[in-house]
Amino acid sequence: MNENNMLNLQTYIVDFNKPLKLSSGKVLEKYTLKYETYGTLNKDKSNAVLVCHALSGNHHAAGLYNDEEKPGWWNNMIGPEKPIDTNKLFVVCPNNLGGCHGSSGPSTINPENKKIYGSDFPIITVSDWVDSQKNLMEHLGINRWKFVIGGSLGGMQAFQWSVQYPSMIENCIIIAAAPKLTAQNIAFNEVARQAIMKDPNWCDGNYLENNVSPNQGLALARMLGHITYLSDESMKEKFGRDLKLSKLNYNYGVEFQIESYLRYQGEKFVSGFDANTYLLMTKSLDYFDPIKDMGDMFISNLNITNAKFLVISFTSDWRFPPIRSKEIVKILINNNKRISYSEINADGGHDAFLMNNQDYFDVMKEFIDEACNGI
Repeated sequence: MNENNMLNLQTYIVDFNKPLKLSSGKVLEKYTLKYETYGTLNKDKSNAVLVCHALSGNHHAAGLYNDEEKPGWWNNMIGPEKPIDTNKLFVVCPNNLGGCHGSSGPSTINPENKKIYGSDFPIITVSDWVDSQKNLMEHLGINRWKFVIGGSLGGMQAFQWSVQYPSMIENCIIIAAAPKLTAQNIAFNEVARQAIMKDPNWCDGNYLENNVSPNQGLALARMLGHITYLSDESMKEKFGRDLKLSKLNYNYGVEFQIESYLRYQGEKFVSGFDANTYLLMTKSLDYFDPIKDMGDMFISNLNITNAKFLVISFTSDWRFPPIRSKEIVKILINNNKRISYSEINADGGHDAFLMNNQDYFDVMKEFIDEACNGI
């Protein structure tokens, strides 16, 4: 039996005709969500898990399609007898609104005028994503998530779920995240956006209508982002100062292996991602600040939830370092929440949440198995 059959991987597209009011005040009258599921929903629908993806992620979290070289982005975490065990759990992973892998976003058709949205697609916030995910939850007939899980921007969505719909979540796993971005993180995102918007092919966001694409700008944005996802230790171990060729050429071409790697990552990324989606996702990160946005409701809703929390950070993550995760832990402890915290020793930087690490897997599995007792 192949892995997809063992996973019971299914892909769906659902159209919503119920208007979605956004944080910006704008309204999406209609929208589409593409999502994958793994495992089987039990009879009382008590084993459902929402997995939230990060900036460059999508709905394809696990399994391998016939035309793919690599499996879904969290294939090491989701599956039979893996930490998110699909022998017990029914996992749902949507492509977020504003994405570019099947859900409504800047590269899809605006039903109002039958043209590509482009720059007309509204800014989407983490709170908006949670609202759309709740609508998907209702579509599936699920009343309560057994777990909401995510890393990085996905972890922020998990945190938002616990205060936006506090009675609809039993367990919340927040990985490599923060309660809001620092000025430095916003600065990185702004440089990435400027790289895209200064590309002559950006066309004020309407490049698809002009049959062009700001590939150079998007590649630069990805190269910058990728540097922040890695650690100095991991780059030193993988590349050091190794040369691409046997000697220096004394020109501005590729000379070091790290240069070659970054260029490859940028070029590969543009073939499967939309520049406007990149802009939107980085803005969603910048805007995330639930304590400020919700005011008194943040504490009152946090007091309502009886969810159990697991917060995980990684020692080498300098984009969202452990001290940022500890800010979340402090908020939860101060409000008498049940909270476990683990700081994993890892060299992979921010991307460590996607990598193989037995200590990380053990922490996840122990927390999930304990909560699944009786399923």
